Amino acid sequence: MQTKEFDPNGVTPDNGNYFGMPLSPEEAALVLISAPWDATVSVRSGSSYAPDAIIEASRYVDFYEPLAPHSWRKGIATAPIDYSLQDLSHRLRSDAERVIKLHEELGLSALENMIYSRRLRRVNDGSVELNRNIYEQARHWLSQDKIVGLVGGDQSTAYGLMKAVGEKYGNVGVLHIDSRCDLREQHQGFDFSHASVMHNVLRDVPTITSLVSVGVREFTPYEWSRAERDERISLFTGQYLWTQLFEGATWASLCDEIVEKLPEYVYISLDIDGLTIECSPHTGTLITGGLRFPEVVYLMGKVVASGRRIVGFDLTEVVPDMDDRTDATIAARLLFKLCSMALKEHPAPDVL
Repeated sequence: MQTKEFDPNGVTPDNGNYFGMPLSPEEAALVLISAPWDATVSVRSGSSYAPDAIIEASRYVDFYEPLAPHSWRKGIATAPIDYSLQDLSHRLRSDAERVIKLHEELGLSALENMIYSRRLRRVNDGSVELNRNIYEQARHWLSQDKIVGLVGGDQSTAYGLMKAVGEKYGNVGVLHIDSRCDLREQHQGFDFSHASVMHNVLRDVPTITSLVSVGVREFTPYEWSRAERDERISLFTGQYLWTQLFEGATWASLCDEIVEKLPEYVYISLDIDGLTIECSPHTGTLITGGLRFPEVVYLMGKVVASGRRIVGFDLTEVVPDMDDRTDATIAARLLFKLCSMALKEHPAPDVL
């Protein structure tokens, strides 16, 4: 296959693509789909603007990744962004905020409130439409043997991609980096909340056979007991990791322990609040004690070095800020490293 002209040492073109790569999805080995959606977030909205902000920030990412040199030459393409999802999310946000308020004020009796029920149904129906949209996009590109990554949006947006990846490959393990478990059966009345995404995936996608959650630091009693009961779930809590490190373990040995829990096919779900607060100062969930940026990159490198294959991934919960570009800047670099690691062992030829 003839390669396209692209200068990784020059000025990255402002062409509306992640990393400015001049490729169509048909030409690239990896396709990034975007989910500009945050209708059901609990604290701070704004992650629906993340895809555009990360595209802009990605123009300033340098292209050499020491753990996966030149793998980007296999191609990273940007699927057209469906902005109808963003429009729907923004329309439903006022309904969701009212549902959250009524849920907090009335508790279970909110279910008897007709206004609450109508608004809740609209939001839940919208979430079903989001899931269908992302699932269909992902299934389309997966059917062409592309690696598919998703840029959210809140973490609920990852459901459709995980479902499609699970159906494509079977026996997939999810490496879940987050501050929370996301194992609630339902949150604030919403069927497809960001706080329920892993519960929903384990319920609906039997081919996802393991969930390895790393760095989780807060959990409800139900989530903890659920994890203890379900043999598919392994929790490497923040508390466990800190204790091991304080008592002399190395991060390398801990990563080996984590990777051992994963099957051959790995999906990485990376909620930005799984990292330290300085990596995402404007995200909605600010919980101290997250993983450091180099620790996350090292862990991803360990996954690939083990011979396992990254078959999909998501990066979610990034809330860009007009006056402080930290969130989008760090997210763009994390995204490039995710893409590079996923492409490292992919058999596709270079197209750039």
